[in-house]
Amino acid sequence: MALKTITVNRKAYHDYHIDDSYEAGLVLTGTEIKSVRMGRVNLRDAYARAEGGEMWLVGAHIAPYPGGNRYNHEPKRKRKLLLHRRELAELGGDTMRKGLTIVPLKMYLKNGIAKVELGVARGKKAYDKRETIARRDAQREMQRAFSPRTQKKKP
Repeated sequence: MALKTITVNRKAYHDYHIDDSYEAGLVLTGTEIKSVRMGRVNLRDAYARAEGGEMWLVGAHIAPYPGGNRYNHEPKRKRKLLLHRRELAELGGDTMRKGLTIVPLKMYLKNGIAKVELGVARGKKAYDKRETIARRDAQREMQRAFSPRTQKKKP
């Protein structure tokens, strides 16, 4: 199974606690998939919403394909997500009852087919974000302290 990561939504990991994740397919037009394969995708402000028994990806930016001329797509249009009926029911219920959000975590190509990893997320408070940053900085300092380049050579 060949996976090629197109983009990762790092802001989602910073702003939310991710409880669960699902894999979903995307319904794309011809110029959109060409743009995705070129890596011209931004998931930063995107989210998924259930409407009429279907799941839609809203706010994802797929740049227009340079060779698409008048047949190009709208960059920020809503895109249908392909999920199993059971997964749709679970995700729709979670967002309605528990007040959770569905955010795209990453987009990748799996055997040439565009997929999105969706995360069921709970918003972080400001102090949670500061704690995450402090933990990451401490981890970075430990890595620097133990890296071979920073070790002093004995004469």
